[in-house]
Amino acid sequence: MPILPTISTSFIVISAIFVACGWYQIVKGNRQTHQKLMVWGAVFALAFFIIYVSRTLFVGNTSFGGPEHLKLPYHLFLFFHIALATTGGVFGIVTLLLAYKQRFARHRKIGRWTAVMWLLTAPTGVAVFILLYVMYPGGDTKPMINAIFGK
Repeated sequence: MPILPTISTSFIVISAIFVACGWYQIVKGNRQTHQKLMVWGAVFALAFFIIYVSRTLFVGNTSFGGPEHLKLPYHLFLFFHIALATTGGVFGIVTLLLAYKQRFARHRKIGRWTAVMWLLTAPTGVAVFILLYVMYPGGDTKPMINAIFGK
């Protein structure tokens, strides 16, 4: 398995674990522990993003190497994951900014949705990783747009 996708996928899983634990802590009323866990979740998400963007810029993305009849379902799933991850990332930034500005009523309202999105993003990212690098040998490494559209 290629090292950078393995590391970046691990970082997204670690991020989701911190988010889940942080959510649990705030439900229990442990605000300081919640804050620390959520910051660590954001740090690991940022580390994922830096690795992903760097790899995309300098190496490219790997196209789906599985059977032809699974390419369409894979790409539909990939589009879903990308939309979810992008939306979750934007919501994450907004949620963190609201907490930083101590606008806790809005933070609480948006944070619930953000956590759910992030806790769905992580497993869909792992599924993409498994399909690209574990179940099927990775296809050609191409610029991102080519890998996404299967060209």
